[in-house]
Amino acid sequence: MELSELTAQARRATEELLEAAHLETGDIFVVGCSSSEITGGRIGHHSSMEAAAAVLAGVLPPLQEQGVYLAAQCCEHLNRAIVLEREVAKTYGYQIVAAIPQPHAGGSWATNCWHTFQDPVLVEEVQAAAGMDIGGTLIGMHLRRVAVPVRLSIDHIGQAILLCARTRPPFIGGARAVYSEEEPR
Repeated sequence: MELSELTAQARRATEELLEAAHLETGDIFVVGCSSSEITGGRIGHHSSMEAAAAVLAGVLPPLQEQGVYLAAQCCEHLNRAIVLEREVAKTYGYQIVAAIPQPHAGGSWATNCWHTFQDPVLVEEVQAAAGMDIGGTLIGMHLRRVAVPVRLSIDHIGQAILLCARTRPPFIGGARAVYSEEEPR
């Protein structure tokens, strides 16, 4: 698969999820991405800096255009920590940790994001408003508490399965509770 096609797929998926999730400026959008799965390999075994860079080229521009922050999930070797811009970590009060992702300890996705961000830092966790799981990277731990699956017009990026979610506030109360007709953000 051509790298330009990966970029186009990633951009389309990001734009569709942004439309479905109704995110606000300053929200966090988490992406876990297995470049191995994208290229047809087994997660964690065939890392591709080129495939990860192609996906980043599709994901980042629509987020920036909407003022939404990208949170890039590392692989299991860095305990699925998150690459963020320093200003985002400070704004949200996230604890910065000491590690720098590498292709085989953090993954190609996180490494590309680390090299692309203006002032990258690593944090252990975030509570994102929406996210994309490209290739079975298990982003659920970094989403707000009530995640809602979102089906897009595409279900793969390259050869990797694409799963997406947005979040919503928990509905609380019981039989007497009254909820807005419009879903809360």
